[in-house]
Amino acid sequence: MATTTTAPRNMVRIDAARVRMGSERFYPEEAPLREVDVDGFWIDSRLVTVRDFRRFAEETGYVTLAEQQPAADEYPDALPELLVPGSLVFRKAPQRVSLNDWRQWWAYVPGADWRHPGGPGTSIRGRDRHPVVHVAHQDAAAYAAWAGKALPTEAEWELAARGGLDGATFAWGDEERPDGRLMANHWQGEFPWQNLKAKGWEGTSPVATFPPNGHGLYDMTGNVWEWTADAWTESHATERACCAPPPAPTSEPGAHIPRRVIKGGSHLCAPNYCLRYRPAARQGEPIDTSTSHIGFRCVVR
Repeated sequence: MATTTTAPRNMVRIDAARVRMGSERFYPEEAPLREVDVDGFWIDSRLVTVRDFRRFAEETGYVTLAEQQPAADEYPDALPELLVPGSLVFRKAPQRVSLNDWRQWWAYVPGADWRHPGGPGTSIRGRDRHPVVHVAHQDAAAYAAWAGKALPTEAEWELAARGGLDGATFAWGDEERPDGRLMANHWQGEFPWQNLKAKGWEGTSPVATFPPNGHGLYDMTGNVWEWTADAWTESHATERACCAPPPAPTSEPGAHIPRRVIKGGSHLCAPNYCLRYRPAARQGEPIDTSTSHIGFRCVVR
């Protein structure tokens, strides 16, 4: 991609730097702590919104993966009733449940897609400023290409997310709630059944609802996980993320599907279950998977 010298609209310049990536204090897949040199780039100050994605879809006629019929030969072990257009939707448990079975709060919902985030009968009316969800990796990449941009690498994303704070636990420092202030849209209460709502929001919140980091970037923590361009490295994948279905072991169906790194955590990350709403946190997500808690932002190099 060509180098840009003028400020693109709604983007922030991140200068070339050496970033200390990862952490050895939390989850195994974040290790080892390492230094990486990153060239300068521009990054969206906010997540791609429903309004943004609607314009893309209307101008191009683009159809997301969740809106397409899955090919039976690619999913030979799938139940026939699941070989229909749809996506993974989070459903709050009605009561305290075991945290060892993600099926207690995730369901594949036929008809769920970016226009119908909860499935048939739901809509995006009134959600123009919310981050678009139910986008698979190829959907995010297609939008980025249309916009003349790209998806960030994991190193670019982490450098931007840290907001100039080298090695801090969170994007805003080492204290989770400075002066008692809630800094990001992550789960409040006991996951997955008790949601006390972050600033009144249950689920995604409009972009820029919470404070920006030191670079002026919104929602680098929480709200939705964000796709990156980097392939997931299995040698780091020794634990799953708090709120996402686990990567399939090599002996299970779906293990052949490539994975990409997602970053940032989401509104489903909960202190009683995980602490992955941090710049160092990472997760591997199958490229054919879309969910109600994954979105993206773009970069220009």
